[in-house]
Amino acid sequence: QVQLVESGGGLVQAGGSLRLSCAGSGRTFSGYAMGWFRQAPGKEREFVAAISWSGVSTVYTDSVKGRFTISRDNAKNTVYLQMNSLKPEDTAVYYCGARRGGSEYYTGAYAYWGQGTQVTVSS
Repeated sequence: QVQLVESGGGLVQAGGSLRLSCAGSGRTFSGYAMGWFRQAPGKEREFVAAISWSGVSTVYTDSVKGRFTISRDNAKNTVYLQMNSLKPEDTAVYYCGARRGGSEYYTGAYAYWGQGTQVTVSS
């Protein structure tokens, strides 16, 4: 069992930065690959970024490449999403998820989810 709690969201102007954190509980946290997804009002939850259990491999959706960076600290049971050069279209609730296997792009592959944190980017 893994419990996830996101934090770090807020209101920021376009061009600004935020760092989201996802704190996990349980001694098996390092055994899970992790992902960040987001969901805007009226839209489906969409993939943003993912990181392997070791932190060596990362992948991003095209719209955030070069602006967002995913990282993890297994000693702290925490995954981060550094978001720079934020745009109004990045506005959404951001969720972190934990998975053992399957495609990192597929929400169904994630066994555990946090409650989400709101990110609002004003123009």
